[in-house]
Amino acid sequence: MALLGTIVNGICIILGTMFGLFFTKIPERIKETIMHGIGLTVILIGLSMGFASDRIIVILLSLLTGAIIGEGIDLDEKLNRIGSHIEVKFKKFGENSRVAEGFVTASLIFVIGAMAVVGALDSGLRGDHGVLFTKSFIDGFVALVLTTTLGFGVVFSVIPVVLYEGGIALFATQINNWMPQGLLDLFIEDMTATGGLLIFAIGLNLLKITNIRVANLLPSLFTVGIILYIYLQIQSWIG
Repeated sequence: MALLGTIVNGICIILGTMFGLFFTKIPERIKETIMHGIGLTVILIGLSMGFASDRIIVILLSLLTGAIIGEGIDLDEKLNRIGSHIEVKFKKFGENSRVAEGFVTASLIFVIGAMAVVGALDSGLRGDHGVLFTKSFIDGFVALVLTTTLGFGVVFSVIPVVLYEGGIALFATQINNWMPQGLLDLFIEDMTATGGLLIFAIGLNLLKITNIRVANLLPSLFTVGIILYIYLQIQSWIG
């Protein structure tokens, strides 16, 4: 079943959020420090992923083209609008509800990353759900911690996670028909590095060092495949 890992991932995020709701009453000072810890950890994860590829020009051009597309359709604004709409529906959680922030932040953290892509590809290509099972436990814990500071909105990140991972898994069942394994391996490397930089940016935002519109850079995770293909073609012509 290609979608088993995706389904387990979604369940773990929901469970993590539910458990996290029991700890939302902790003092704000502790919440702030917890958020700093999450931000630093996210930065470390992003940096470790960022060195997955040495094709810097591919990563740079992917981010540039992704930024142009993302700003053109303003994904950041659309994500926040969805979050705000959800927040209105859940006013009972209080005037200071952070449903929108919880939804957007958690969605970006859970969706952007090597484990989401590689795990979904493994599920679709080989029926191996090991990577997504591991990611599920990690995401469940992160959802718990995020919920203590950002609240119930974290649970709605399940929707983009399931759509994203499920889509990749279903797509992967057919990918062997048109993409050679060597090209697929290079694509995963460059997507991992690109995603790592986006995760690094999320960490900076969590620490309130920057206010990068990470969602508007998301198209780079798709343009990286096109840029890589063009790069390899140029390399073959030169070589």
